[in-house]
Amino acid sequence: MTDIARTFLDKSRHLLMSDYLPKLERCLEELSDEDLWWRPNEASNSIGNLMLHLTGNLREWIIGGVGQRAFVRVRQQEFDERSHLPGKELLARLGATLKEADDVLGRVDPESLLTRRQIQHDGVTVLEAIYHVVEHFGMHTGQIITLSKMRSGKDLRLWQP
Repeated sequence: MTDIARTFLDKSRHLLMSDYLPKLERCLEELSDEDLWWRPNEASNSIGNLMLHLTGNLREWIIGGVGQRAFVRVRQQEFDERSHLPGKELLARLGATLKEADDVLGRVDPESLLTRRQIQHDGVTVLEAIYHVVEHFGMHTGQIITLSKMRSGKDLRLWQP
């Protein structure tokens, strides 16, 4: 079980830091700060809002939930933000949060994956919390890629070696 658990933890860390983050960085290279806050309609989120949301989700689920570290999150503000924070600031916040989350994941004892945590009013296992975050991050990364292609009109070359 420990080998399977370690593989799960290593793959989760790899997806977050070495797959999803570089794709987000590539997207932001092609966009102006104005593009980051464009939304196709009021029912949709901007890339900026999604970046803030990913940062908040990591703080709550991995840093706070799995790592049991102190965190502050006002989830609705992630979606309400309209001040057009610069892309460099958004990436810096997300990058720092990912590094802290990676540190937490690097310290997870594989034997603790079935330990329960209280996150967002739900009792979940550490494994479920990590799985949720990786899936959630991947889903929003896909949205950011789509919005980036819509705004830039370019092939972002995300899957080339």
